[in-house]
Amino acid sequence: MVHEDLDQLKIDKTAIAPRRGTSRSRRYWIVGILLVALAAGLFFSGLLRPAATVEIVSVQQTYPSQGFTLLNASGYVVAQRKAAVASKATGRLVWLGVEEGSIVRQGDVLARIENDDVLAGQSQADANLNNSRTLLDQTKAELHDAELSFKRVKALLSEGIVSAADFDAAQARYRKARAAVAGAEANIRAASAALDAAKVAVEFTSIRAPFDAVVLTKNADVGDIVTPLGAAADAKAAVVTIADMSSLQAEVDVSESNLEKVRVGQPCEIQLDAFPDLRFRGVVHMVVPTADRSKATVLVKVKFVDFDKRILPEMSAKVAFLTRSIGAGEQEPRTTVNPDAVVERNGRKLVFLVKDNRVVESPVELGARIGDTVEVKSGVKAGDSVVVHPADNLRDGSRISIPEK
Repeated sequence: MVHEDLDQLKIDKTAIAPRRGTSRSRRYWIVGILLVALAAGLFFSGLLRPAATVEIVSVQQTYPSQGFTLLNASGYVVAQRKAAVASKATGRLVWLGVEEGSIVRQGDVLARIENDDVLAGQSQADANLNNSRTLLDQTKAELHDAELSFKRVKALLSEGIVSAADFDAAQARYRKARAAVAGAEANIRAASAALDAAKVAVEFTSIRAPFDAVVLTKNADVGDIVTPLGAAADAKAAVVTIADMSSLQAEVDVSESNLEKVRVGQPCEIQLDAFPDLRFRGVVHMVVPTADRSKATVLVKVKFVDFDKRILPEMSAKVAFLTRSIGAGEQEPRTTVNPDAVVERNGRKLVFLVKDNRVVESPVELGARIGDTVEVKSGVKAGDSVVVHPADNLRDGSRISIPEK
């Protein structure tokens, strides 16, 4: 009986087995829904959205004067007073008291050449002058004695005490003494002139600054032979080259076709390549009355209004010719951007900043127009890259691609 009962104890597996087809279908639906949701989220987040091809521009620093600039020209800074200082005498350079950059005043001794011979000549001329003065004293004493003798003989002649021959001899002696004094005085003038010439010869050995200036180059060293013409072998004509820094001007070439836009006294703004972040005030000093036929240009000289020690001769310069003078507050640069980079979204003006192949919305506050740009008071800084002509579907965080130029 027990075995029969155990044989009847069986589990119906078909009753509890799950429906495999139904379970798998449900699982696939769930996974599919999750994948669609994930794809939708990635798409709307921009991860699956294709990168938008955009054009970018840079935020720049712009000077307000660019908004009223008529013409731009380039050239160099040139000293209007410049001299290659040389010696009028020939000799060996024995002393040099300046170097490049030295500030000198008019009359300062810059260098000296050997002068032993001319100093000896000056001493000789001085001795000759002293000798001439001594001879003058002797002739004056002789004249005084001859004059007294002549007066006595003249008085005695009227009384008949002396003969006419004695009177004639006394008169001749007096006249001879007067002539000797005149000759001695002439000798003094000649000796004095000779001394002056000797002093000039000595002065020629001292090389002096002809005006207040700065030494630009040193052309000779101690031991070099200095000669006015520089014809001798290894001889130097100029010892130093100097320039008056207060006479610096920017010389630029203006095309003949644009010359009508330039006038004397016109305000300008000068930029030096050495200081790209600085602008110097200028004014047109001269339009040189001749043209360069090879370049079809006319030379224009622009004077610096404010003196600055940083300005040096031969610096490259760019000159902007303005319609008016620069006003107060217009000397500092402004942050500007291309107006086509600014869009209005939800009542806000903004730009799309480029950061790591994506764009970031940045609200901006705009100012005045400056030429072809617009001032940006906040929201971006100089050097930032922004999208120009952004598409309507461009959003914060969108991926972008920049075409290679």
